[in-house]
Amino acid sequence: MKKFFLIIFAYFQITTLVNAQKKPNVIIIYTDDQATLDVNILGAKDLVTPHMDKLMLSGTTFTQFYASPVCSPSRASLLTGKNPQRAGVPGNAGQDLKSKSGLPQSEFTMAEMFKENGYETYLIGKWHLGYQPEMRPNKQGFDYSFGHLVGCIDNYSHFYYWRGPNRHDLFRNNKEIFLDGEYFPDLMVKEAKQVIEKKSENPFFIFFSMNTPHYPYQGYAKWIKYYREKGVKHPRDIYAAFLSTQDEKIGELISLLEKNNLIDDTIIIFQSDNGHSTEERAFNGGGYTGPYRGAKQCLFEGGIRVPASISWRDKIPSNQFRDQMSVNVDWMPTLIELCGFKTDTSNMDGHSLMSIINNEKAPSNHKEGYCWEFNWKGKVTWVARKGKWKLYTNPYDNSRREYTYTDKFVLFDLKNDPGESINLYKKKPKVVAELKALYKTWKSKK
Repeated sequence: MKKFFLIIFAYFQITTLVNAQKKPNVIIIYTDDQATLDVNILGAKDLVTPHMDKLMLSGTTFTQFYASPVCSPSRASLLTGKNPQRAGVPGNAGQDLKSKSGLPQSEFTMAEMFKENGYETYLIGKWHLGYQPEMRPNKQGFDYSFGHLVGCIDNYSHFYYWRGPNRHDLFRNNKEIFLDGEYFPDLMVKEAKQVIEKKSENPFFIFFSMNTPHYPYQGYAKWIKYYREKGVKHPRDIYAAFLSTQDEKIGELISLLEKNNLIDDTIIIFQSDNGHSTEERAFNGGGYTGPYRGAKQCLFEGGIRVPASISWRDKIPSNQFRDQMSVNVDWMPTLIELCGFKTDTSNMDGHSLMSIINNEKAPSNHKEGYCWEFNWKGKVTWVARKGKWKLYTNPYDNSRREYTYTDKFVLFDLKNDPGESINLYKKKPKVVAELKALYKTWKSKK
């Protein structure tokens, strides 16, 4: 009898320990070319985005959150906690079959971190971090991958067509698959459903990397009809239709968590990878940035300031907004802290956001400053940011707002001039010198 009770006691001890150490599931919803303010609660009142609104209000929303100006560097920063240059992805990964550019296999990724800590890891959606076999998701820490490898696809044929030659781009674990006519956002939710309903004993990490609202604009017909009947002008109408379609898919994903009683056990991060596109195939625009100048491919606020939030029921404060400058490199150390991992963060450029999340008056974790660099059409442009000051060299604005600066350097006071219209470069030499020194130090860091 004594032996029996000892066994029972040991069992309960082990069970208690396991439960105490239970780790949360993690889903990162990464949208593609969604403009700075294109969520209803952020100011885009012409949009129907109830699910994104609910998600962001269920946690903490960041109103001064930054990524990179284009797709690949943004994803590299997210998955490594490093700025794109240090992660080896300063620009978009090559999209032709022979290209060798992409995320080096030597980089330690978020997926590898989760895998080391007993998670099942999934990439669902867009990769765009290298086409070669050694750079694909399954070589970068993902147990399972489904989606396309390059920058964008037609959502029905799953063909990449931007620079040609046109080619099919839909893979499951490195094997090309053909699902002609099936709508890609629907396929993404279907894949996520299988993971969520699997009910594995292990927690999961899902990188839900959406192809929306990136061109081609292929939203549901009902939403195209809705926005046109509302009198929304082109191309805002078709961009908005695709965004509301995206909103539906996010709602379906959240619903899956709720139906499977996983919503309380899941951290959800939501973010766009960069600003909205003004490219030809985006019909020269459609996104909303309010007072902010710029768009995708430039370092003005509209190119790098993105919607972002984090939620975890009863663990992350809800209905909260934070205006401290934060960057997508911060997600990895934040998740390390939230999940209780022992991962070393000393080589990362990001810092945990928990101090900001828990205290609206806490200083920015980047009070020492932050830098961006981007090579656009053979010319290097860079930004050094500290506090309210932003120094921008070789500036260009592709948002089609009036822009007359021809100076090599421009300095803006973002607190008093969020639209970046008043150049203070000649009036603030000490600030300029400090920001140039900041960039020099940043550039020298290996």
